[in-house]
Amino acid sequence: MPSLASHVIAFVLRHSRKRAFSSPQAMHQWIAHARKKESHRPPAWMKSRFDITNGNIAGFPVYEIAPRADVSKRILYMHGGAYIFEITSYHWGLIAEMADRLGFGITVPIYPIAPEHDFHDMFGMVSEVYRQMLVQTQAQDIVFMGDSAGGNMAVVLTMMMAEEGLPPPGSHVLISPGLDMTLANPKVLEAEKADPWLGIPGGLEAIRLYGAGMERSDWRISPLYGNLSVLPRTLLLTGSHDMLSPDNLVFAEKARAQGVEMDVLYEEGMFHVWPLIRMPEARRARDRIVAFLSNSEAEAGKAMSS
Repeated sequence: MPSLASHVIAFVLRHSRKRAFSSPQAMHQWIAHARKKESHRPPAWMKSRFDITNGNIAGFPVYEIAPRADVSKRILYMHGGAYIFEITSYHWGLIAEMADRLGFGITVPIYPIAPEHDFHDMFGMVSEVYRQMLVQTQAQDIVFMGDSAGGNMAVVLTMMMAEEGLPPPGSHVLISPGLDMTLANPKVLEAEKADPWLGIPGGLEAIRLYGAGMERSDWRISPLYGNLSVLPRTLLLTGSHDMLSPDNLVFAEKARAQGVEMDVLYEEGMFHVWPLIRMPEARRARDRIVAFLSNSEAEAGKAMSS
């Protein structure tokens, strides 16, 4: 049964953030409001706890959280925000917990967002981030982690790198990813009614703003239609009150059919990107992520010693 905290948060979301997705006009109003107060910088409390450096790729910041001395793994974290909103304190909170509990280094690109930029700018930047990571880190030691739009980016980036002949990361962690923007699945229309956060009209406008004129059925926009066989071992987290969940479950089955090792956490009553928000269900989800990545590291160690 969903916690009381989750019910309260869902109520607040339905009467605030859901409005941003109610129409294209509402989405533009929300963007204009957000631009006045957004900041990509890590919170001050993080700077006092972690060794964080700030680099630059293609004119955009890239934050690096240093790994513990005995750890070689790195996470490339791509934040969500419908491709149009900046990283938030909720993202930084999750990133900090992963750095603390796993000891992995974490790379956080502050990629260009729409409507000021588009798909080509976003992926031009994050693909260069990955190429530079590969210079210092073995591909199997890299994790692509992302929530919502960032989950989409993780999958698309892996597919794009495969086309270039570059190796995939060792694993994916996808939190409520957007994987099919075509609305071809009729269950999505029904799921929108239960979703306290996302809505179709504003969501479609966000896709239009970042999509660079590509069709929504293009795998670069909807990776469900791409070559899933190139994907690594994956943990997918999705909830029953997330509009994206029906497509997430289709993606999981399709990926398994193409030989991908797919672990799914499906949480009844949970809304979009719930692991980012402090509540009992998020604690369970974060424990699952840590267990998944810790097991991945253990398996890699076995392989190296055999």
